[in-house]
Amino acid sequence: MPPPVAQPYIGRFAPSPTGKLHFGSLLAALASYLDAKHHHGQWLVRMEDLDPPREQPGAAASILKSLAAHHLFWDQPVLYQSRRLEAYRAALNTLKPFLYHCDCTRQRIAALGGRYDGHCRRHPPAGGKVTAIRIRADAFNAPAESLFNPGQTTVVEHFHDLFLGPQTMPLSATGDFIVQRKDGLFAYQLAVVVDDHCQGITHVVRGADLLDSTGRQRYLLSLLHGNLPEYGHIPLALGEDGHKLSKQTQATPLNDQQAVSNLIAALRFLQHEPPPDVIATHNCSELLRWASHAWQRSRIPHNAAIAPTLIDA
Repeated sequence: MPPPVAQPYIGRFAPSPTGKLHFGSLLAALASYLDAKHHHGQWLVRMEDLDPPREQPGAAASILKSLAAHHLFWDQPVLYQSRRLEAYRAALNTLKPFLYHCDCTRQRIAALGGRYDGHCRRHPPAGGKVTAIRIRADAFNAPAESLFNPGQTTVVEHFHDLFLGPQTMPLSATGDFIVQRKDGLFAYQLAVVVDDHCQGITHVVRGADLLDSTGRQRYLLSLLHGNLPEYGHIPLALGEDGHKLSKQTQATPLNDQQAVSNLIAALRFLQHEPPPDVIATHNCSELLRWASHAWQRSRIPHNAAIAPTLIDA
């Protein structure tokens, strides 16, 4: 029997258009780009524009302009989640045997410590109420890659993170989770796996803040009979206040006029020091060409986050 044919590498960067690109998002974009290019793969960009109340006008165009200024060019047309609503509805229909309505408030779930207790599974909301839709975390046709333990009525996802090593994630940590919100918007967990499957994503490289989503995403992909990507989570960059750099914490937007300096700083954060002759070119393409060849997953720090004093070092 001939050996199995390896899947072509397809990676992606999936920002939300809630503000301009900042250093933290550049790290995720750069790491995913370099991992794809080092493995002779494609790098895609997906705009996760499913939450209009949080989005900023012009942010999507600004993010793409900033990526291009840093010579981080994508290999296929940008996919916009706002144009994919029918695909998400179809996925909900496929998952229908495992779904139920829930009218529990955020306050009630916060009082439970963040883990949903299945209240509305046992006590369905009255008709006419505005509800979210949750998926059971103990679907009986759990995938072979998952361990179903009837005694715990949960699924435990096991996977090997490209940078952090072996991971064990019981879905009991969150309980049954939301796939469609009360306001009718599709939840991130659902949309991301539908699009990863549609785009044939084989590798997901992103920030460590999304590590705890991976178990739920693998679970959903398996129930939708999608191929499971490999996942890798890089450290988060912390600001002076000790919190991760993000649009929500008003992280300073990147100055696209300093793209070379931004890339050098990001490469240093990822423990890839460009040689002096490459830095001397003052050219984004040359930096990325060198880094694509020099990229080594083993160099990526295993920290969940890195403080500003270490970033500047």
